[in-house]
Amino acid sequence: MEKHSNKKSVQILSAALQAAEIQDIVISPGSRNAALIIEMTNQDFFNNYSVVDERSAAFFALGMAQQIEKPVVLMCTSGSAVLNYHPAIAEAFYSRIPLIVVSADRPKKWIDQGEGQTIRQEGVLKNHSYFNISLWEDDQVNAEEFNQKQIEKAIKIAVEKCATVHINIPFDEPLYDTEDLEDKAVAPVQFDIEDKIYEESFLQNFENIWNNSVKKMILVGQHHPSEFLQLQLEKLSEDPSVVILTENISNVKHKRFINNIDQVIFNLSNEEYKILKPDILLTIGRNIVSKKIKHFLRKNKPEHHWHIEKTEIPPNTFEALLYHFNTSPEMFLSQFLFLVKENTQSDYQNNFLEIKQKNKNFHNKYLSKTGFSDLKIFEMLSKNVPDNYMIQWANSSTIRYAQLFDFHSDIIHFSNRGTSGIDGSASTAVGAAYASGKPVLLVTGDVSFFYDSNALWNKYIPMNFKILIVNNGGGDIFNFIPGPSQSKALDEFFVTKHNYKATQLAEMYGFDYILIDNLNDFQHQLPLFFANQDKPQIMEVDSSKIENHHILKAYFKQF
Repeated sequence: MEKHSNKKSVQILSAALQAAEIQDIVISPGSRNAALIIEMTNQDFFNNYSVVDERSAAFFALGMAQQIEKPVVLMCTSGSAVLNYHPAIAEAFYSRIPLIVVSADRPKKWIDQGEGQTIRQEGVLKNHSYFNISLWEDDQVNAEEFNQKQIEKAIKIAVEKCATVHINIPFDEPLYDTEDLEDKAVAPVQFDIEDKIYEESFLQNFENIWNNSVKKMILVGQHHPSEFLQLQLEKLSEDPSVVILTENISNVKHKRFINNIDQVIFNLSNEEYKILKPDILLTIGRNIVSKKIKHFLRKNKPEHHWHIEKTEIPPNTFEALLYHFNTSPEMFLSQFLFLVKENTQSDYQNNFLEIKQKNKNFHNKYLSKTGFSDLKIFEMLSKNVPDNYMIQWANSSTIRYAQLFDFHSDIIHFSNRGTSGIDGSASTAVGAAYASGKPVLLVTGDVSFFYDSNALWNKYIPMNFKILIVNNGGGDIFNFIPGPSQSKALDEFFVTKHNYKATQLAEMYGFDYILIDNLNDFQHQLPLFFANQDKPQIMEVDSSKIENHHILKAYFKQF
């Protein structure tokens, strides 16, 4: 006999999650969700995690789901609690990371009636989720049958579409009552998650266009590490008419790939624009960091743009999309590679590689003369992160600096590029570190770090988790982009200058901490920072006295 909540809707949910083999549940405390807490913590099947701050909890769950590539469940009480999930839900929606939100609610009759912790929860996440349902209350006629179908439907969508879903459950008091039930074996559910296979006769239409083109560009956006995709792209890059553009978060790299896009296409001449404009653009994966490649391709629209991604919402980022292959790139390319032929007369790839090498020389020359600055910090970092690390990049200038440098091939890269917000980078990194078991480095700016400092209020932080804070005293990216720099509101309302350091936060949450403000110390301490695996660490590099934006502008001006 096992002890269960006496709420039938909760028993149904528990059994359905077990049937789907979804084990990980991130719970934030409350009273209205007591039945959910009691049920899940009484079942040995579930791995339950307690994270108090719902916004941080949601990003923590997102980081876990990002790594295990299956749904993680979020559970919260009623009222504003579920609203705090929304930033992470929006990120998960656009990054195609599966989360199942389960929110407790008051019975319908108490909505808008002055009850505490009571808001209009039904459908509150509908703009950024694939399925939303408010279950019937247990005493309604046919409630068990209705709730069973809706819960199973939500879970099926979360798994098969790799999607976010929301199950809202109204609970009347009493909330803490339990009952003993016989332990029942739950049969696993089978899901339809196979990749789509295209008929060869259909693909021949695209084959003819491809083989008759002399300028083919493959642009790889954010993507999980994939050895198979790596090999497929290497094979395609043997064709001189194919150029492959990647970013760190594409997690594919090769000497024939263009992996520092902004270096190559910055400040092109009109003649170079014509030479580099592709006939065919094949995009893989999700969001692209580089604004310069977006501008380049919107200005120089290819005749054919095809996108490969298993998603219901293909992005038309360059306003030229003609066809979406709704399958994994690995599946599509495993078919397409047998159809394509090399165009040995093309010099398209070579044109890119020549510019790449020329600008790489400029890059190395400039960095050799550059002193302590944000740019130099990222150069040193790129040379010192050990193999087998995962880097979680925070947003804004951090992820953009990262694209200028090459890292060891064994390092994998992630970033919240679905919405590109600064709000949950640290919490996501903690969740990813816990779920993956890998050593993880979070690289973050000061504003992003302080914004999400509740990420450290978390008992699941591994000992080998590290944070590098590049503290330039505010949002320095606003000094670089032209609009804000012309405004008298620059320092206070855009850059938001400050003098804060992470010293006391590190002490409060049990992190080792070191503050550095010069290049010699940074070079000396960085290897030691990675060598220590006995305690989570924060290295804060203070570059607030440096005119970093001037150094970065001069860097790009040389090209």
